Amino acid sequence: MSHAYQAQLDANTPESVWSADTVYRSDLFAGKVALVSGGGSGIGRATALLFARLGATVVICGRTAEKLAAVVDFARGKGATMLAVPTNVREAEQVDALFQRIHAEYGRLDFTVNNAGGQYPQPAIDYAPKGWAAVINNNLNGSWYMMQRAARYWREHPVAGGGGSGSIVNVVVVTERGMPGVAHTVAARAGIIGASRTVAVEWAPLGIRVNCVAPGLTATEGLEVYPPEAVREFPLANPMKRPGTAMEIAEACIYLSASSGSFITGEVLTVDGGGKLWGELWTAGRPDYYKQST
Repeated sequence: MSHAYQAQLDANTPESVWSADTVYRSDLFAGKVALVSGGGSGIGRATALLFARLGATVVICGRTAEKLAAVVDFARGKGATMLAVPTNVREAEQVDALFQRIHAEYGRLDFTVNNAGGQYPQPAIDYAPKGWAAVINNNLNGSWYMMQRAARYWREHPVAGGGGSGSIVNVVVVTERGMPGVAHTVAARAGIIGASRTVAVEWAPLGIRVNCVAPGLTATEGLEVYPPEAVREFPLANPMKRPGTAMEIAEACIYLSASSGSFITGEVLTVDGGGKLWGELWTAGRPDYYKQST
């Protein structure tokens, strides 16, 4: 990993996220409750901590209780209110239990950010059925269960005080040009984008906004799954020749969740340094066919 990329990773620590400059005022979400899935690390952790910095009560979920507990301990040490509920979003019954717990604890929910997901780099021709199904279940089905359950919650418990019932933000990937090496997650995230555009219309009568944030290459712990030959070429991923930080993605999630996004629904906010316009990202390494001849 280059020094520049290590610097971006260093900016992803809880303390760095907590102390980073932000354009948002510290009481923006006072009295509000936010749910962030995949909140134990990376983009999810940064988003949860930013919600907490801005005054929200935050619920984080994920599959690894120890990671969640570390984030909660950090946030509470800063005076924030945060609750961890270990949840496998691929299991609809666990998602139901999560929302029931939120209502029992706080009696309201204002924002849902679906960040939980994962993938592994491999040429698509070599995917095993089990591997394909695992990524689809996590990134498509799990996100859908969370979206649908949030909408049902707001149908049953409209948010008091006006301003609509709630906001859903789904963290996806940039799909316009494809992403060789992770076709399974591109398929899953494209499904979520399509579903988001559809239910943005269906759920508008309930006062629910549904949007997506599509990060480009972002410096988080997730980079550790990529092979060295892919990492060496990461500076070619976008014209800015750097990865994004988790904080940059978190601020995009806040923008769509807050009143700044009150007239935005069914949209995809791409945060990729221009990568969908120029750049190459070979997550499993560049195939010999595409290497420049000498």
